[in-house]
Amino acid sequence: MHPRRLEAWQHDHVFGQDEKQPGESRTLIVVGLTLTMMVWEILAGIVYGSMALLADGLHMGSHAVALGIAVFAYRYARRNAGNKNFSFGTGKVNALGGFTGAILLAVFALYMVIESIDHFINPVAISFNGAIFVAIIGLLVNGISAWILGSDHGHDHGHTHEHHDHNRRSAYLHVLADALTSLLAIAALLAGKYAGWQWLDPAMGIVGAILITRWAWQLIKDTSQVLLDQQRSELEAEVRQAIEIDDTRISDLHIWSIGPNLHAAIVSLVAHSPESPATYKQRIQARCSSLVHITIEPQSCPTT
Repeated sequence: MHPRRLEAWQHDHVFGQDEKQPGESRTLIVVGLTLTMMVWEILAGIVYGSMALLADGLHMGSHAVALGIAVFAYRYARRNAGNKNFSFGTGKVNALGGFTGAILLAVFALYMVIESIDHFINPVAISFNGAIFVAIIGLLVNGISAWILGSDHGHDHGHTHEHHDHNRRSAYLHVLADALTSLLAIAALLAGKYAGWQWLDPAMGIVGAILITRWAWQLIKDTSQVLLDQQRSELEAEVRQAIEIDDTRISDLHIWSIGPNLHAAIVSLVAHSPESPATYKQRIQARCSSLVHITIEPQSCPTT
């Protein structure tokens, strides 16, 4: 067959990954805000002697690195979307960025625990007024950053395109963790100033670390499912309903994620008189718009 005639049956594997994702510009803005606040909080924590404030600043610095990874993942996926070395495009770079961010979240939570325990054993004097002021500013900056990344983000139980953007979700959890540590720092500093409970400062560091670890673990589980090609059971049911009509039965089915709200499927089916693969593809895509790459393997089962 002439190569030009073959082109009618060929297609690329870009699947829209060459387009700038909504989370990329927002994440870049948040990186700038985070870096600025990081420098201020670290310096203030050292000057005022607040472990909670210093931990918040260091935590924010770690998140600046994680947010930078998120920006890199967006740009790498976009610039290499047409690279033929990626069998199904660069969609999984998104999940890889989210997985890396989740690992960093867990590591920095561990660091917060270690530093907080050290301040239990070796308490330091705290300049409360200055530390509280800086912590409040940090909370405002973190709140703005969370709003920038979280608007139209979708709830955890939703099924929007944004919900499946693990890279953006990782960035969102990082700034949300920063907001949490800022809030806990303020509570600890106020309790230390007015009630003399200086032990609450490192205690809040441990509480924040526990909550952050829970977020990190959930994100690790979600991104691991994508990276390890876990079967998509909710889509599997839809495909079976679209295909298993009359005497047609599915003998083998594989469905996995290849990007944010993008999935691929390999369907082996058996029927007495199989229809064309194109017909089955149309049935499936009419029910599952996220299935952008479908391979159909029809097999004939004789009636006798």
